[in-house]
Amino acid sequence: MSALFWHVVERDVLAYRRQWIIFLTGFAEPFLYLLSIGVGVGFLVGGVSFGGETVDYEVFVAPGLLAAAAMNGAVFDTTFNFFFKFKYARSFDAMLATPLRTTDVALGELSWALIRGSIYAAAFLATMVLFGLVESWWAIFALPAAMLIGFAFAGAGMAATTLMRSFVDFDYVNLSIITLFLFSGTFFPLSRYPTVLQWIVQVSPLYQGVALERALTLGQFDWGFPLHIAYLATMGILGVRIAGVRLRRLLQP
Repeated sequence: MSALFWHVVERDVLAYRRQWIIFLTGFAEPFLYLLSIGVGVGFLVGGVSFGGETVDYEVFVAPGLLAAAAMNGAVFDTTFNFFFKFKYARSFDAMLATPLRTTDVALGELSWALIRGSIYAAAFLATMVLFGLVESWWAIFALPAAMLIGFAFAGAGMAATTLMRSFVDFDYVNLSIITLFLFSGTFFPLSRYPTVLQWIVQVSPLYQGVALERALTLGQFDWGFPLHIAYLATMGILGVRIAGVRLRRLLQP
């Protein structure tokens, strides 16, 4: 594999030197969610039954918000930003005038999204530890898990973006993100959903990340743990492959 894709990452890092305020906003959203929903609503709700135990609501919600933050960071960087560079700024055309290949462009954009998302996830995880919302030493693997979630959604996001024709199509992205955020077991145990909806939730991509992070921070594992990892890894790999093929067809006809 060529190491040229790191030049794409370098370009993205340099581009954010004058947009550091935008970069910093990524720290605020999950933190505010944690304070308002996790701590605020948690004061009213009290405990939640999960895995045969009763845990504080903020302890239950926090890993779900961590997974959602990893998803949001990856999706918005590999959809809206990716589409602008691809369709309007023509950044990728300029890159391909160099020794870079379409695979390097795809991997570079993916790597930058993962780096940015990992920084946010690390800050959020540190906040969880500071608030005492981590109950297991397995939580040291919560950051790699967040990177895996970011990889899965970044790959899927790039693949979907290569199929979009205008910014109007991004209404579907927003609809998908909001639906996953609300109906992936983020705020309620799976048992609280109707039976039919439970099956749908269990095959949704964000649920895999939520279940993965919750298992690590609470130290409660079941037979589905390796399936969550395999699901997310497969999703990311397929997304990157599709994005690479699509970019090759669109930029090098």
